[in-house]
Amino acid sequence: MFWLHRINPANHFKRHFELVRADSPQLKDEVYRLRHRIYCEELGFERSRFDGRERDEFDDQSRHLLLRSVKSGVAMGCIRLVLVPPGRPDVQLPFERICGAAVDWRALDPACLQRDAIAELSRLALAPEFRRRKRGDFGTEAGHREFGTPAQPGFPYVQLGLYLGATALAEQLGIETIFLLTEPRLLAHFHKLGFPIRQIAGPVEHRGMRVLSMATVDEPVARLPFFMRPLYRVIALEIAEQRADDATATGAWPHPRARLTGQIGPGHAGARPHFG
Repeated sequence: MFWLHRINPANHFKRHFELVRADSPQLKDEVYRLRHRIYCEELGFERSRFDGRERDEFDDQSRHLLLRSVKSGVAMGCIRLVLVPPGRPDVQLPFERICGAAVDWRALDPACLQRDAIAELSRLALAPEFRRRKRGDFGTEAGHREFGTPAQPGFPYVQLGLYLGATALAEQLGIETIFLLTEPRLLAHFHKLGFPIRQIAGPVEHRGMRVLSMATVDEPVARLPFFMRPLYRVIALEIAEQRADDATATGAWPHPRARLTGQIGPGHAGARPHFG
């Protein structure tokens, strides 16, 4: 029998994983070190740094998430949400530099794309020991269980948790549209999992073939498959509970659309998100 029918995915996630907002210098340091392992040492996409930390010019306009093992504290994965800084609509997102000219902007509604309401998911990094493995190779204690249904199997908790976390963070910041530049096979995974994400540009060469996609933040939440909804609620609440005022000494500039601390969906602060 498929494991999802025997285990509550939300409880399993909380037991094995901790998803944190990497706002402090110490947590950001963990993010940059993990990215250096993947993007510099393993893939060679970026040059190696003497300090063992991979950073770029977009990090200062980003919010970072870090996924760690509850048992060991080991960093398992990270992702960032790149924002347009308040009052600086001319500042570009990464995809705009890479393939902005290839986007069919006529297919989009410019009125729905205010600069402070868009963001981009990028710099996903997964520690090699927690990536997808062949069925049967997953352990039971380190979180190596696949997520899905018999009809839609095979999506690791680590990657799924990061994407759901980034979606929840975007919702809490008032972001309306997310862009994602990724490999075509990952876009196919999103479609199989039920994410309402659509491709808006032809393939471009950027460290291999990449396609640009977009999704409205509300739609992925409302149309998540039933088996993901408890997991999303847990992740969204975990991130909301961590949220400090963006104007505190974390160094993060306040986002003008950010909702009240603890508010993760329509209704009162602390309410769980509504799934239509």
